[in-house]
Amino acid sequence: MDWLLKTALVREVLRPGLDIIILAFIIYKCYQILVQTKAVQLLKGAFVLIVIYLTAFVLQLNTLSWILQFTGPYIIIFLAIIFQPELRKIFTKIGQDRWFHFRGRTKSYHFESVINSVEILSAKKCGSLIVLARNIGLKNIIETGTKIDGELSSSMILTIFTDDTPLHDGAIIISEGKIVAAGCFLPLSEQTDIRRSFGTRHRAALGLTEETDAVVLVVSEETGAVSLAYDTNLIYDLSIDEVQRHLKKLFEYGEEDLMETRESEY
Repeated sequence: MDWLLKTALVREVLRPGLDIIILAFIIYKCYQILVQTKAVQLLKGAFVLIVIYLTAFVLQLNTLSWILQFTGPYIIIFLAIIFQPELRKIFTKIGQDRWFHFRGRTKSYHFESVINSVEILSAKKCGSLIVLARNIGLKNIIETGTKIDGELSSSMILTIFTDDTPLHDGAIIISEGKIVAAGCFLPLSEQTDIRRSFGTRHRAALGLTEETDAVVLVVSEETGAVSLAYDTNLIYDLSIDEVQRHLKKLFEYGEEDLMETRESEY
């Protein structure tokens, strides 16, 4: 009997703590998703509506309360339409995020060919977009270009991005050690706070990382600067050593190791 009482007591003590821990974890993950998807505007809009409704309820503003109750469903539908891109990104992020894997690994590559080709392209100021696929498939992106399915090599990458070649202006998709396709079109970013100096390549790189977990390398045609885009962030003007270090961390150790050293610029 004493044992049952002790068990019940421990259960009653642990239950509130476990409740708080789980709730805090969910709030933290939701905050991460909101920040990564840039859906702060959606949160602000919902907060304003809640404040207006609570004000009308507490102050007993009958007319305003009636209007809110009558138009409430339409307002929700209206917000869903207006913020459709943000909602899509949130659910995409939830689907691709591994909530209980804090140091999850992704597909690994041998990046020597990519690093060597990026260094040469940067020196020659040959604009290029190199997409490194991770866990989310890129079938819809691959279908916009020309399928190659060739072995990954520096010579192949350099040939594709040489001026006046038909596939020069698009992106190449690299997956599982192969160049899957070239001349692919990427979705442009919908972010409004991107640097005006960034061209179409940088916007396309950000656009893809807003919808998938791919990593995109960008070489500027104007300056030869090398940039790295992933998880809706863009790190601009990296050295080759920095690119190599970031790729190693992203593909071998996971994204958590980059949080302390990342300096994102838009």
